[in-house]
Amino acid sequence: MTQRTVLVVLFDGVQSLDVTGPSEVFAGAEKHTPGTYRLCTASPDGAPVRTGSGLTVVPDRALSDAPGPHTLLVPGGEGTRRPDPRLTDWLRRHGPRAERLVSVCTGAFLLAAAGLLDGRRATTHWAHCGRLAREHPAVEVHPDPIYVRDGHVATSAGVTSGIDLALALVEEDLGRRAALTVARQLVVFLRRPGNQAQFSAQLAAQTARREPLREVQHWVTEHPDADLTVEALAARAALSPRHFARAFRTETGTTPGRYVDRVRLEHARRLLEDTGDGVEEISRASGYGTPEAMRRAFVRALGTSPAEYRRRFRSVPTRS
Repeated sequence: MTQRTVLVVLFDGVQSLDVTGPSEVFAGAEKHTPGTYRLCTASPDGAPVRTGSGLTVVPDRALSDAPGPHTLLVPGGEGTRRPDPRLTDWLRRHGPRAERLVSVCTGAFLLAAAGLLDGRRATTHWAHCGRLAREHPAVEVHPDPIYVRDGHVATSAGVTSGIDLALALVEEDLGRRAALTVARQLVVFLRRPGNQAQFSAQLAAQTARREPLREVQHWVTEHPDADLTVEALAARAALSPRHFARAFRTETGTTPGRYVDRVRLEHARRLLEDTGDGVEEISRASGYGTPEAMRRAFVRALGTSPAEYRRRFRSVPTRS
C-alpha cells in the first residue's frame, strides 16, 4: 500500500486546532491502516513556533529539508495576516509539486498569496471571505460551504471544518470504514458534506443599527412563510421600498432578498433535521410554497436535495 506523506507547515501565530485537528485524523487513519500516512511538520527555519493561543510547537524540520509531500496542509491563524515571505516563497515553488493542496481556515490566504488559488474555487472562515475576495480577485470565493474542492486543491472554513475535510480525504484514500473508525475514535460525525452551510442567516448578516430595520430582521426570522417581498418589508419599516433596500444593504451587508433566502433555507434545514414533518409541509412553513421550489433552492445553495439533506442529518424519524 502506498504511504502518503502529509506535510503540515507551521509558522508563528498559527491556529493550533488547524494543525492538530487534521493531524489527529491522519494519525488515526495510520493507526487503523498502518503504512498509509506519514505525518511531518516543518517551519521556515525549523525553529519552534508559537501558536495564536500561546502554545509552543516544535516542528520536525525546516521547510528546506521537508520531504516531497503527497498532501501539503496549510493551516490558518493570525500569522497569515503578515505571512513570513520565506513561507510564501516556499509554497510558490513547492506547492505545485504536491499531489494534494489543502488549507484550513485562513490558510487559504497563504495559498492565494503564493498564486496557488488563481482561477480556482475556494473558501475560508466566513468572517474572512470578503477580504479574501478583495485581496485576491483571481480566486472564486464561496462563503457558504464548510469546504470546497477544486481539482487537487481543497480549502476549508473555520477550525473544525479542517477535521471534516481531513475525514473526507481519508474516506477517499482508504474507504468509508477507515474514515468511520477514525471519526468514532475522535467522537465526531463521519462527515458533514462540504456544501453544508458554515453559519446561520443571523450570523451571515450584520445586525442593523436602526431599530426599524432590526425589527424587520427579527420578524423575517420569526415569519419565513409570510409575504417577504421588499415592498412588504419596507411597509413594515415605514420606509419606501427604494430607501428600505438601500438602508438594509448598507447596515446589514446583504440585500433583503438574500437575507430572506438564507432565513428560509435555514428554517427548512432545521425542520428537516429536527422534525418528522413532510417535505410539502416544510416547504409551506419555510415560505417556499411548493416542494419543487424548495428543492431548487436547496440544490442552488447546498448542491443537494431536501431528501438527501434529511437523510444525512435527520435526528428524528420521518412522519409516515
